Amino acid sequence: MLKTVCLYCGSSDGTSAVYKQASIKMAQVLASAGIGIVYGGAAIGIMGAIADAGLEAGGQVTGVIPRDLVDLEIAHNGLTSLEVVDDMHQRKARMAALADGFIALPGGFGTLEELFEMLTWSQLGFHAKPCSVLDAGGYYEDLLRFLDKQVDAGFVKPAHRALLLAESDPSILLARLQSWTNEAAPKITAQTAGATPSATPDKR
Repeated sequence: MLKTVCLYCGSSDGTSAVYKQASIKMAQVLASAGIGIVYGGAAIGIMGAIADAGLEAGGQVTGVIPRDLVDLEIAHNGLTSLEVVDDMHQRKARMAALADGFIALPGGFGTLEELFEMLTWSQLGFHAKPCSVLDAGGYYEDLLRFLDKQVDAGFVKPAHRALLLAESDPSILLARLQSWTNEAAPKITAQTAGATPSATPDKR
């Protein structure tokens, strides 16, 4: 059951209005469904837009931001909760711990890095939470094709490729997240590896 979803997204608006509009719609859909939002805590770009949209729709919005970025990213001071942490590693771990699922909205390097860490941990069996992208305006089309190429090239198993959901419609994406079950055997598990990541994203 999804109680809170983590939204990864950019601190810029992007070059097309569709990126921001679709992201705002995603936040509204989550809030309307009574699902909390956790994100990177900034008040600018798509990050600020989804926070404002979620709050205006009556949702609970939690931000997590590193101390050094409070001024640089302009921390949002109107959130349900804003957690200030020491560094990026703590930020990612805390966001993951608070979330029951993950959605990457349009964004840059940081958005991709956050998404792929969670996707890799899903592949390895360190968590069993759905990972997805909102393919607003075809933003992720080329990336999704490259992931298919990884399967064709023998570096990713089809079952693991299927761990990443993708939809352009926020309502459809949420429905898929809510009905998602992990049918892929993990590539490795914490038990067989003999250790877990230092910040395994377990629920609270």
